[in-house]
Amino acid sequence: MDPIRNPYAPGAGAPPPELAGRDALRETVRIATERVRLGRHAKSVLLVGLRGVGKTVLLDRLRDDAEAAGMHTLRIEAPEGRSLPAILAPQLRQALLKLSRSEQARAFAQRALRALAGFAGALKIKYQDIEVGLDFEPEPGLADNGDLEHDLQDLLEVTGIAAQQAGTALILFVDELQYVEEEQLACLITALHRTAQRQLPIMLVGAGLPQLPGRMGRAKSYAERLFDFPYLAPLPPDAARTALAKPAAELGVAFAPAALDLLVQQTQGYPYFLQEWGKHVWDIAPDSPIGPADVEKASREVIAALDESFFRVRFDRLTPSEKRYLRAMAELGPGPHRSGDVAQVLDKKVTSLGPIRNQLIAKGMIWSPSHGDTAFTVPMFDAFMQRIMPGDDWRRE
Repeated sequence: MDPIRNPYAPGAGAPPPELAGRDALRETVRIATERVRLGRHAKSVLLVGLRGVGKTVLLDRLRDDAEAAGMHTLRIEAPEGRSLPAILAPQLRQALLKLSRSEQARAFAQRALRALAGFAGALKIKYQDIEVGLDFEPEPGLADNGDLEHDLQDLLEVTGIAAQQAGTALILFVDELQYVEEEQLACLITALHRTAQRQLPIMLVGAGLPQLPGRMGRAKSYAERLFDFPYLAPLPPDAARTALAKPAAELGVAFAPAALDLLVQQTQGYPYFLQEWGKHVWDIAPDSPIGPADVEKASREVIAALDESFFRVRFDRLTPSEKRYLRAMAELGPGPHRSGDVAQVLDKKVTSLGPIRNQLIAKGMIWSPSHGDTAFTVPMFDAFMQRIMPGDDWRRE
């Protein structure tokens, strides 16, 4: 098959040619954003799921939907080690400058930009990574107390008023939300609570790993009343087949039914893996229809490619003790696993492994589905750990 015409798009957040199986959730978010624009109650939405399940792709498609409906948006990713004010302020400035183009909202947007100037200046001492251009002088007493909880409330409140005057809504799209510190999450939740109480058109649509609901709940006990947490599971078999077959069919290429069945089995329905397998199968298959033998041949190349990219980039961030912990989990299978069982494989006490487990959770490598359980956040990582650390040498410190 012609590799230039290959329709599949594996990559971090790369949009697939066919976003299958997510229409119902897109409609749910569309209704929520439209209600917010009208000043009616709607919960913010936080997408949760494992790596490779398509959270980032869906988040970007939801943003496209909102902008196509005439709403204002901002899009940020929360990396490890950055403060919420630092990642929020520059994008909020851009959103406010766009709002200021509206004649009805200009004065209100400019006041919000003054609030942003006070916000950044007052919090610069505590959050030294804040870097944002300032378009107006601060308004004394507006979002400039130097306390994130109170200042963020003031800032989002005046921003919401500007959006309201413009007859639109401002939707905050935030990826990797689990990396925001809980104290800062609490401030964000409080600010969103305040705008909801005032029926201002501001809403959060976020995405994060499965530990995100627990972090939000610990940050503020009422978080469950402010947010919906739809869980993104792997695609069901029919949707997975559609994600593979439809882009190929549009180019005159077919899959044998047995080949599609084998692809669904090997990818487990994870959207990222569907794109990886699709790309390699397309490049390997000599002609249409693509058959099971093509899938088998491509699978060896896919696994090698995943080992050197998708899996390896996460493995290289680990300390030796963290690698041993994950290898012990892999020894037990895909999981989830009881912490005591992992400790038994390592011949350690559960309490002595607590810090390592916490570090792995903080790095987004594992999560706790229930008390005392541990599971990988990266699908198929157990098999990778067995390939990269074979034998028994890993047991020795």
